[in-house]
Amino acid sequence: MALQALQSSGVAFRKILCHFPEELSLAFAYGSGVYRQAGPSSDQKLIKYGIISTSVLIEDLLNWNNLYIAGRLQKPVKIVAMNENVALRSALDKNLKSAVTAAFLMLPESFSEEDLFIEIARLSYSGDFRMVVGEDKAKVLNIVKPNIAHFRELYGSILQENPQVVYKIQQGSLEIDKSPEGQFTQLMTLPKTLQQQINHIVDPPGKNRDVEETLLQVAHDPDCGDVVRLGLSAIVRPSSMRQSTKGIFTAGLKKSVIYSSLKLHKMWKGWLRKTS
Repeated sequence: MALQALQSSGVAFRKILCHFPEELSLAFAYGSGVYRQAGPSSDQKLIKYGIISTSVLIEDLLNWNNLYIAGRLQKPVKIVAMNENVALRSALDKNLKSAVTAAFLMLPESFSEEDLFIEIARLSYSGDFRMVVGEDKAKVLNIVKPNIAHFRELYGSILQENPQVVYKIQQGSLEIDKSPEGQFTQLMTLPKTLQQQINHIVDPPGKNRDVEETLLQVAHDPDCGDVVRLGLSAIVRPSSMRQSTKGIFTAGLKKSVIYSSLKLHKMWKGWLRKTS
């Protein structure tokens, strides 16, 4: 990706991208400082980055194989660079629609925009062992509350075009179809890996029913949302453990200890805020 394509990006982001190959398909930034218009130079900040092949990225966006990068991209991020890969753009859009569908299945019939965005932001943390040790328990709220407008920008058109939802924009409220038929339609459009995990959870050993039959059963279950959440946890838990293990070997023990210490400090500060 040539530098002239990045002129709309911040100077700091362009300087960072100079160190990467020219043929980047997508570069994005996330976190509390992404939307800040002014502030200290990033030269003095620790920048954590990851690299993934385009094909693996597209697979995760479409199928939620591990919900690692797909989960990041369900939240507002700043797209720093992106090429004209049609398959990638389509997968990014599908990932957002899948996030909305999964959240719908875990929400009641009526809810607020904030409820929806919190549920979406929570998807990729379901089953993440780091949320038990090392993460601020208010992390999801801290992501959503300051960024309601950015979540609305990201998901607004998807919600308005969805035939299963009544989106009252002025009131910031939504109503969805919670009938078994409506839930079955939603379950059938979930990413393949999540469908398979749900099938594994619900299907008794030895029965070997097809996924569609299992999803029809789940659609009639009053605990449908809980089953979906268990399916998400089954994806995220092993993925989060693998990523943490990789981090020790790729970043080195010293950096990993420092980073983990910062995480524990944030968790402690969050606990103090709740108890004060």
